[in-house]
This record gives sequence, C-alpha cells and structure tokens, in this order.
Amino acid sequence: MYALGTHLLVELRDCNPDILKDLTKVKEALVSAAKEAKATIIDVSFHEFSPFGISGMVVIAESHLSIHTWPEYGFAAVDIFTCGDLIKPEVAANYLIGVFDSKNPSIVEMKRGLLSCSNERLPHKICESELEMVG
Repeated sequence: MYALGTHLLVELRDCNPDILKDLTKVKEALVSAAKEAKATIIDVSFHEFSPFGISGMVVIAESHLSIHTWPEYGFAAVDIFTCGDLIKPEVAANYLIGVFDSKNPSIVEMKRGLLSCSNERLPHKICESELEMVG
C-alpha cells in the first residue's frame, strides 16, 4: 500500500541535558537533521521557555520536523513528517539521536495518507499542467 507520507514519532530518553536546554544547539540540530535528510528548508521557528525547555519547528517543503525538550528529565519528543519518497526521515532521526546523545531512543513509524490499496504510487504534489487538465 502506498502512502503520501511517513511520520516518525521519536522519543529521545536519557539525553545530555546541557544540549537540550541550549536554544542554539537544539535549533542547529534540527536544521542540520533536515539537511542530512536532503530536505528543502522553508522556515525555522523556535521558542525557549523559562526556566528551561525548548519547542521548535523546521518547516520543509516535504512537511516538517518539530521538537519539544525537557532538559530536567533528559527527554525530547521529536516528530519528523515527510511526504513523498525522496526524503528519508530515518536519516534525520538517527542524526538527532547522535546529536542529543540519547542513550534510550525509540522510533514509531506511521504511514500518513493511505489513499491507495494498489501498488500505484501517488504524487504528493500536483504539477501545474495536471491542474490545467482538471480545470
């Protein structure tokens, strides 16, 4: 069965808390993870909470990477959602496991947009010439 996208739910336990509370390092990690996966970065937005914790999103043409950190617990929750089959979200996940020094990571994979019961691949974007044929 073909899906429009792959969504990885990444639990990063037993991480280095000094990295998880550093806004610059967390932001650089997510941006670098997107680049490692060969994604096209569109926008980047991060917020640092007081006294600690960071939430952030890297919007990519193929969907997004997001993170929420709890340095006090050595934990980060990461979502990596990619559309199409050109980007490999597991590359980004493995990169982040290393950067955050997670001693106990887990990854749950979900297929999103299960629109076809056949082996026919579905495009995740419609090109302009196809829109003209519909209109």
